Amino acid sequence: MSSETMAKAYSPAEVEAKWYGEWESRGHFRADPTSGKQPYTIVIPPPNVTGMLTLGHVLNNTLQDILIRWEKMRGREACWVPGTDHAGIATQAKVEAHLRETEGVTRYDLGREAFLERVWQWKEKYGGTIIQQLRRIGCACDWERERFTLDEGLSDAVLDVFIRLYEKGLIYKGHRIINWCPKSRTALSDEEVIYKELQGHLWYFQYPLSDGSAHITVATTRPETMLGDTGVAVHPEDPRYKPLLGKTVTLPLVNREIPIIGDEFVDPEFGTGAVKVTPAHDPNDYEMGLRHDLPMINVMNDDGSMNEAAGDAYRDLSREDCRKAVLADLEKLGLLQKTEDYVHQVGFSERGYVPVEPRLSEQWFVKMKPLAEPALNAVTEGRIRFHPERWTKTYRHWMENIRDWCISRQLWWGHRIPAYYCQGCEHIAVAKMQPECCPECGSTGLRQDEDVLDTWFSSWLWPFSVLGWPEDTPEQAFYPTNSLVTGPDIIFFWVARMIMAGIEFKGEIPFEDVYFTSIIRDEKGQKMSKSLNNSPDPLDVVATYGADALRFTMVYIAPVGQDIRYSNEKCELGRNFANKIWNAARFRMHQGDCSVNWQDLSDLSADELRPDDRWILARANDTVRDITDALANFRFHEIGRLLYEFIWNEFCDWYLESAKAVFNGPDDGERKLTLRVFDHVMATFLRLLHPVMPFVTEELSHHLGFLAEDNSIMDAEWPAPLTDDELARLGATSDLVTLVTAKFEMIRAVRNVRGTYLIPPAKKVAVVVAPSAEETTRFLSADLLSLKSLLYASEVTIDPDYEAVGPTGVALGQLGTAYIPLADVIDVSAERERLEKQQSEALGFIDKAQRKLDNEGFVSRAPADVVQRERDRLLELRDKLSRIGEQLTALQ
Repeated sequence: MSSETMAKAYSPAEVEAKWYGEWESRGHFRADPTSGKQPYTIVIPPPNVTGMLTLGHVLNNTLQDILIRWEKMRGREACWVPGTDHAGIATQAKVEAHLRETEGVTRYDLGREAFLERVWQWKEKYGGTIIQQLRRIGCACDWERERFTLDEGLSDAVLDVFIRLYEKGLIYKGHRIINWCPKSRTALSDEEVIYKELQGHLWYFQYPLSDGSAHITVATTRPETMLGDTGVAVHPEDPRYKPLLGKTVTLPLVNREIPIIGDEFVDPEFGTGAVKVTPAHDPNDYEMGLRHDLPMINVMNDDGSMNEAAGDAYRDLSREDCRKAVLADLEKLGLLQKTEDYVHQVGFSERGYVPVEPRLSEQWFVKMKPLAEPALNAVTEGRIRFHPERWTKTYRHWMENIRDWCISRQLWWGHRIPAYYCQGCEHIAVAKMQPECCPECGSTGLRQDEDVLDTWFSSWLWPFSVLGWPEDTPEQAFYPTNSLVTGPDIIFFWVARMIMAGIEFKGEIPFEDVYFTSIIRDEKGQKMSKSLNNSPDPLDVVATYGADALRFTMVYIAPVGQDIRYSNEKCELGRNFANKIWNAARFRMHQGDCSVNWQDLSDLSADELRPDDRWILARANDTVRDITDALANFRFHEIGRLLYEFIWNEFCDWYLESAKAVFNGPDDGERKLTLRVFDHVMATFLRLLHPVMPFVTEELSHHLGFLAEDNSIMDAEWPAPLTDDELARLGATSDLVTLVTAKFEMIRAVRNVRGTYLIPPAKKVAVVVAPSAEETTRFLSADLLSLKSLLYASEVTIDPDYEAVGPTGVALGQLGTAYIPLADVIDVSAERERLEKQQSEALGFIDKAQRKLDNEGFVSRAPADVVQRERDRLLELRDKLSRIGEQLTALQ
């Protein structure tokens, strides 16, 4: 082993390209269901097939990779199944836009089959880019098991599930109010609607009673839908309207006679207490329409324009233009009473980015309540755990108020609904393949449903469909999976539905733990998005800082359940950390070959080891225990903090510096022992760090000789904490840790004294330590060589009876007092002159600050934070003056 074989500076790009290819070609990511090992499984939240890597993906997949690598090192058969989602609406919209821009054609111009061919071509060309990008950040996925939601096997699972639920009576077709996206021209589930608070208006207009005796005033935020009104509703106990119940009004512009009904849903305090009822365009109105047997008139086309039912004057107008026309016409008739500003929640299509249209439509639905109850129990009974736990309350609320799931989409890209309509008797046959004839009447005239299934209908089967279900494959050994890492924004879309599907179709929960990642925001607290131009390309970050640096930084700054404030500059933390470890390894390689028996310290005892050796072994043991516990409980941010604290602050800043004195010292036996401890601890922390920073840890483990050439750190054994007996044998006790920690505090105090008197670090000074107890004397005397090195001392004397004479720097600590005689070290008169000048300046500043604070006018008129800053400054100045006085006293 030679430092010449190691580059002076860490080059992430070279190391990453080298090792990822090695891992993949040597099969380190491949899981074997027949190995006999305990399985550990994660299924990747499948990104959209046309998606690109984002920082959200980096965080999510880094955490999954940490778990997979950790469990693999613990000896489990770790299987991480990757894949992509066909993303019906998003992908179809991309291809349709591309066709319009490049060829000037629509999907309707091409026809269904030709259009689908184009989508598949698009998928082959652009799809899967994100999967390749995941390799760049080191994801240890089992790529041979990569799946796509439109794969043949997964499609078979989708059809199987549809048929099972249909035969069980849990899938039905019916007319219901659904969310309609006019841009994508498809139905949406409730979860695909994003609500935004908008400044709108509340319009008041009059509906004349049909008998001409009076009028009733209604208030609405949707004037254009009045063309589909089939009633006016009031609260049955509202005294203002009781006499009108049972009467009718004549609907303006349409001249349709509609009833005035009493319904307890109406809030008498809203508007005038009377509301228009449009059953085909509002979910609440729909329910009232059912209760009162009102007609349901749809006045809109698929694209949101008005249809023939709206009347010739409004037909083919957009809903926005129709609103203007209706208001203008009502005003001409003198029926528009007033307009008020009104802030309300408006639902937007998650994919189309336009306001959704509540619309009466015939769609396919899944009855969710029978599926929801066992899925709710799985979480409330603790069989599935959420991290952070507060998401359990959100989940419970949604599951207890669950509504039927609209699963049909008016798209072409996706799993086509396996329902066939007999053109003879109108029977619906549900089957995987088109029947040869109608099972009811024998007719051969069968037509398949034009719609496809909601994308989430394939995704909710993901944990077991990717393993070959419904076939009985060897891969079923990897079900149930263990952990799921995902965003809280899809807790309803995906997490809840997977739990339902797992219990319904496999009879087991699909996973045990769900970790919800943080939302990533920029330094200003804004959510990252392309539109705000505040979302950096992760691959650019990797090119600048390295994959390990990005991974470590994301973990370090991601507290559980809190948003992340991210900037590229924060990745300097990770890059500097990687460089620190690299330099520590280079230092070690200068000391010669790896210790032969670094792995096993069972033959060592406390009396052979220096206190600092015993301290680093104790601290390494604490770190092993704490990191293992943090991983087991999904406290990822603690892992970053613990690793950084131990490797940078304890190992590199203290232990490595302590070991230098031994490595350069005269005692070869002590040198070999310290090298052995050094190697043991370094190999330990490289394994602890590997799940977070896989590339640099693999590279250094080979450079340092901790691994054979053909081995990988991925297969190394995860460090186990030592037993109490082992710690006692090595002298790595808590009492010892307390003593060494106090020693380092004393060293830090001495360094501060040196800084106070501007003594250059390279200048060696004599230090005398007066220990506070006899035990301390023995402890400090046990390793004077390292103590001298860490103090930058020309000599160190341990003297319990020492009394300072002449100018002396003093450092106080738990172990006693350290003295630095200054007479021959600094120019005492020049130093006294410098300090006296500082003293005079400080007194002047104090006087000025005190006079300002004594000024009642300043204190009463200045902002409170300005006054407080002045008070804080005064305290700081007085503290500084006190310290200057102590330094002057030491120079007497």
